[in-house]
Amino acid sequence: MIAFFALFVVAAHAQTQVKGRVVDDQGNALPGVSILVKGTSTSTTTLGTGNFSIAVPASSSVLVFSYIGFTSREVPVRNQTEINVTLLPSAAELEQVVVVGYGTQRKESVTGSVANISGDKVREIPAPNVAQAIQGRIAGVNISQTSTKPGATMQILIRGQRSLSASNDPLVVLDGIPFPGSIGDINPNDIKSLDILKDASATAIYGSRGANGVILITTNRGQQGAPAKVSYNSYTGLQTLFAKYPMMDGPEFIALRKAAGLFTTNGVDESNDVNTDWQDLFYDKSAVVTSHDVGVSGGSTTGSYSFGGGYYQNQSLIPTQQYTRYSMKASMDQQIASFLRIGFTTNNNYNLSEGNQLGVYGILSNSPIANPYNADGSLKRTIRMPQDESWIYTRELTENLSDKWLNETRGFATYNSFYGEVNIPWVKGLKYRTNLGLDFIQSNNGNYTGVGIGSATATTVSTAGVSNSQTYHWTLENLLTYDRTFSEKHNINVVALYSAEQNKFNSSSMSARDIPSDAFQFYNLGQANGELTIGNGNYSLSGLMSYMGRVMYAYDNRYLISATIRSDASSRLAPGHKWNTYPAVSVGWNLMNENFMKGITAIDRLKIRVGYGQTSNQAVNPYQTLGLLSSRPYNFGDNNYATGYYVSQLPSPGLGWEYSQTWNYGLDFSLLKSRLTGTFEYYVTNTKDILLGVALPSTAGVGSYTANIGQTQNKGWELSVNGNIFNDKGGWSWDVGFNLYANRNKLVALASGQTRDEGNAWFVGHNINAIYDFEKVGLWQAGDPYLNVLEPGGNVGMIKVKYTGDFDATGKPTRPIGAADRQIMDVDPKLSGGFNTRVAYKGFDLNVVGLFKDGGILLSTLYGSSGYLNLLSGRRNNVKVDYWTPENTGAKYPKPGGIASGDNPKYGSTLGYFDASFLKIRTISLGYDFNQSLLKDSRVKLRMYLTVQNPFVMFSPYHRESGMDPETNSYGDENAAVASVYPRRILTIGTNTPSTRNYVAGLNLTF
Repeated sequence: MIAFFALFVVAAHAQTQVKGRVVDDQGNALPGVSILVKGTSTSTTTLGTGNFSIAVPASSSVLVFSYIGFTSREVPVRNQTEINVTLLPSAAELEQVVVVGYGTQRKESVTGSVANISGDKVREIPAPNVAQAIQGRIAGVNISQTSTKPGATMQILIRGQRSLSASNDPLVVLDGIPFPGSIGDINPNDIKSLDILKDASATAIYGSRGANGVILITTNRGQQGAPAKVSYNSYTGLQTLFAKYPMMDGPEFIALRKAAGLFTTNGVDESNDVNTDWQDLFYDKSAVVTSHDVGVSGGSTTGSYSFGGGYYQNQSLIPTQQYTRYSMKASMDQQIASFLRIGFTTNNNYNLSEGNQLGVYGILSNSPIANPYNADGSLKRTIRMPQDESWIYTRELTENLSDKWLNETRGFATYNSFYGEVNIPWVKGLKYRTNLGLDFIQSNNGNYTGVGIGSATATTVSTAGVSNSQTYHWTLENLLTYDRTFSEKHNINVVALYSAEQNKFNSSSMSARDIPSDAFQFYNLGQANGELTIGNGNYSLSGLMSYMGRVMYAYDNRYLISATIRSDASSRLAPGHKWNTYPAVSVGWNLMNENFMKGITAIDRLKIRVGYGQTSNQAVNPYQTLGLLSSRPYNFGDNNYATGYYVSQLPSPGLGWEYSQTWNYGLDFSLLKSRLTGTFEYYVTNTKDILLGVALPSTAGVGSYTANIGQTQNKGWELSVNGNIFNDKGGWSWDVGFNLYANRNKLVALASGQTRDEGNAWFVGHNINAIYDFEKVGLWQAGDPYLNVLEPGGNVGMIKVKYTGDFDATGKPTRPIGAADRQIMDVDPKLSGGFNTRVAYKGFDLNVVGLFKDGGILLSTLYGSSGYLNLLSGRRNNVKVDYWTPENTGAKYPKPGGIASGDNPKYGSTLGYFDASFLKIRTISLGYDFNQSLLKDSRVKLRMYLTVQNPFVMFSPYHRESGMDPETNSYGDENAAVASVYPRRILTIGTNTPSTRNYVAGLNLTF
């Protein structure tokens, strides 16, 4: 008996009592987690606070933590008496969780319109910014290219344009804090998930800032209790020319001049036996794009950390033009006590954009029969054509002038957020959190052009300039959250918010002429011998104060409701109109959780959603309520002058909020054991009291004032479908997905009952993006009746446009074609969408991603009048077109040398309008996962891939004619030879940096 009791005491002393806490990746307690001593029957579960206690027999024991929807973890005891564990959602679970603003929800509980894409899918396309990576991937989110220069950002429109002159950009929220910078500042490799809130019932929680939709970006963080993990992601590739601008070669240009009967005597440097390809002389044959990102993350028993850095460089085919970005991210989370958690995140980047002074118009317009070389083989300085003298710049010359002809923009931005979170100990489910965001953005531009560079005159003096801007932004948010489940059926989540935000911006600029030395560049303008000009500075300070409350309730996961009320006050609006309060409510019904649906095995999930909400927009510049003074200098003799001031914009003492009302109807479904999942939505958004500058008659003595006028409407539908065709068929799997969406945008009302504003191309009943011009219906042919009536003095082969006037009894037009015959033409496409597919076999995977548009009008200044490249006169080189001749009467383009308007063919603007339809394969990627064969260590993961980007385009009328990329590359007021007639909001194809086709090799390594 003595021996027995001795053994019992030894055994009792050998057991160790281990306690701890289990939380999810957001730090929330997980109740009911199963904890098992591996190889034994000893087990326990966590309490509602996530705490647990268990007796383990030996220090070599291993605890197994498992919980439904989360990945199980095994943790060695190793003489520890306290073990805190973070469980991560399983891959399947992650796809079912979405961020809805100030919290997360399971997808089946969401009642608003929310789209989600994981960070892994974002990284399927090697791209410098998030917008390019998700283009065509999300229904209702139209992402358009605004520039082909390296480092350029994209235009993002969520369910169309609402405002006429205020911003239509969505709000970006980075790790819970409104993000004031460019989305291009966010490194795609840092992203864990991206959620887009589309309807008012979802965006109302962000108030006026979310009027145009909200993009919620969650970045990767370390995991509490996880060992250190190092990741390295890299890709490098070559960029080649997608297509040259389709300009005429020498023989074609000579034939054009002959057909036009103009400029038949060559210029001094022209000869009919010369055929110069100016694009070949200028473009680099290829350019390099490279990206490297390294990170380390992990955690202790009470905290987690993540640090990373990235380098990205994108060269252009235009010499000396490139974009470089350095980024650094860090985050830490620390459990101070069982009820207190703190943390911070910092995102920093420095970027350098070079060579933006270079364009391609000069080389495109140069005569192809002009010889750029002297007899000794040296390069001429200029070439002389019949009416023009053009400065020559080639690839070699541009690179040699890199220190004498430059334009550099340096940007630095730091985005920082801090939080503290307290679980109120005496009230279960009650939590308080405070968020503080501190951001600083700086941009510095410097430009220098040496003597004679870019000018036909060798003695043109040098010029230089600098400009600087700074943005200071802070946000403070206080959140109180209550989240409880009662009787296992009633789940309630309540959020209350108070927030304040302030934004300060200032800028300055200076320019000078006749810099004494190239060595000075733009760094010492005070030494200039010529005129020194101080530009107008800018300063603004604005603030926003908000209160918000939201309640989300679910009964038995069948009946769902979410209700939000928000009040915002903006300093930008007039006294008495600063505050606005607006509601939002949405409901959902999970039909598959009803008893009458239990027998239907083909349907896994079926949910109906309806939502209504209001959002507001205060996106006008600060001080619009105060009016505006502008200055005008007056000269009194040679040396005396004075500056006078005049009222250029009247005060707006009644300026208030622009607001939108949205109804959203949604259907979510999952079929055949989740083999097929999807969402269909229909929405109507009415925007009222639009913020707009109202023009005044010249007799008023003042140009305009800002007021709330007008209404717009957006309505449309969206369909997203994802399917798993098969899986594990001998190692094969195949997944597909596509999305379709159509948005119908129209202007409903203008100020004072007007139905049209021709100057801004706004017409009630038509797109915000409309053009007002003549409509080309063909070319006038010999024998056509009424040519002399409709076009007095016109010629056969000229452009024939639509006539809308009256006819007499004999069918004869009663008047010539004039301004009254201009047509309103809507630019927006009828249908847009995208698709993706992934086929895998064992370790290999093949991914294809594409996008498409159907209908709409594509505006190309290359072919239109403002581009000055389709003059059809032979004065300068001409875009290659099928023009009318007596032998080619079925041509699309008019007779060269015909009746003109200025330098262009009459009605030449109509030549720039194309059907905007296209289908484009954005990326094809072939990868191999080495863990399937060579690597057996689960802690090490290695994948390598080869990708081709922009491989080909189909079904595009513009591509068929030009060979070019049919995606836009310019805002409406950019990249044309003369001032464009199109407003900036309408994107065009202009003479910008040429598009590229990219061949990329990359790897992803984690250990």
